[in-house]
Amino acid sequence: MEQTLRLIFRNAEGRSVTMSVSDPKDPLDSMEVNNVMDLIINSNIFDSSGGSITEKVRAEVVSRQVETILEF
Repeated sequence: MEQTLRLIFRNAEGRSVTMSVSDPKDPLDSMEVNNVMDLIINSNIFDSSGGSITEKVRAEVVSRQVETILEF
C-alpha cells in the first residue's frame, strides 16, 4: 500500500500550505513529526504565495491501494 505523509500548515495570510512526503518510514513517531514541523516553521526556508509558514495545522498519513483488474 502506497503511503504519503502530509504536513499541513497555515501561512501569513491564513491559507493552508501542504507539504507531502512519499513513502514515510514506518512507524511514524508523532513527536518526531511535531519536531520536524517546528523546524520547518522556525527555519523559515519555505515560502508560499501567501507568505511565510507561520503555524502547524495537522499531520496525516494518506494510504492508497491500487488494484489492477485488467491490463492491456
